Amino acid sequence: MTPMKNTILVGLAVLLMSMASVGQVVISVGIAPPALPVYEQPICPGDGYIWTPGYWAWDGDDYYWVPGTWVMAPEVGYLWTPPWWGWGDGVYVFHPGWWGPQVGFYGGINYGFGYFGNGYEGGRWEGRRFFYNREVTNVNVVNIHNVYNERVVVNRTENRISYNGGRGGIEARPTGRDEAAARERHMGPSAQQMSHMETARSNRELRASVNHGRPAVMATDRPGQLRGGAEPARGGPEPARGGGGRYGHARDLPPIERPGAPNTGNAKQDQKYQKQQQKMYAQQQKDRQKLEQRQQREDQQMARRNNPQQRQQMEQRHQQQTQQMQERHANQTRAMSSRQQPGPRR
Repeated sequence: MTPMKNTILVGLAVLLMSMASVGQVVISVGIAPPALPVYEQPICPGDGYIWTPGYWAWDGDDYYWVPGTWVMAPEVGYLWTPPWWGWGDGVYVFHPGWWGPQVGFYGGINYGFGYFGNGYEGGRWEGRRFFYNREVTNVNVVNIHNVYNERVVVNRTENRISYNGGRGGIEARPTGRDEAAARERHMGPSAQQMSHMETARSNRELRASVNHGRPAVMATDRPGQLRGGAEPARGGPEPARGGGGRYGHARDLPPIERPGAPNTGNAKQDQKYQKQQQKMYAQQQKDRQKLEQRQQREDQQMARRNNPQQRQQMEQRHQQQTQQMQERHANQTRAMSSRQQPGPRR
């Protein structure tokens, strides 16, 4: 297929997408989509909203970023399966997202915030209410009380690949459960989601050729809102659930890094410093565990009181405690490192 024919077919597919059901439109592109940008998840705007991660779409001429956003499920009990790009027959094929009782296959791509490549860990339905997992979802417990805490083990790498298969792509295949989920009754993106996609498509700043893989707006708290309240582009490793780089609880902190081996040029001195490092590391782990347990007890006690004002005060206190401990540990690590620098040669 020539580039011109490919562009025409893709442009036609984009126009037809809003009228087509899932699986009826095939969009194929000859170049791979850019890497997934790193961003913070906006706080959930209200009860019943479900997070839909951002993704790269194609407008017939260029990739453009569709910001992640919170949307209402079209039916009680439905979950979102994100769209994904996959390599096949010499081109990258777009697989649209869909709603259904179970989360299906989305290429094994790690979109973050509960979508870590397989299933969804950000929340679950219990009866007619959706409960949020605070370990991976940014939820204000003052306004939303249907929450739970369930740790999720994620292989935190710098892998931000946005497609499956092909050169450098994610190596993942659908399981029997994924295939069964695809055969269940499901529906395509809602009208709000389609409008959100069209809004992103018409925004020049979201085109990959303009932003070079770093869109001006990466996530929003509501569909179609690309100004005001939208999360800006951020660099560095994937941030925690909270905003502004601050952590609300000790359990939200990233793992403590083990100090590097000292190298002063004196073997006896290095051995002494290594023991000090191990002692400091063990004490920091103990401090964090102690604070985490205390905050968890207070969370449980507050849940029984059902007092929004007191809960808000407690959340602020927990954030302050966590930040103070984090700063104290950072100062300890810096002081230890400065003492272990190589000395001048004689």
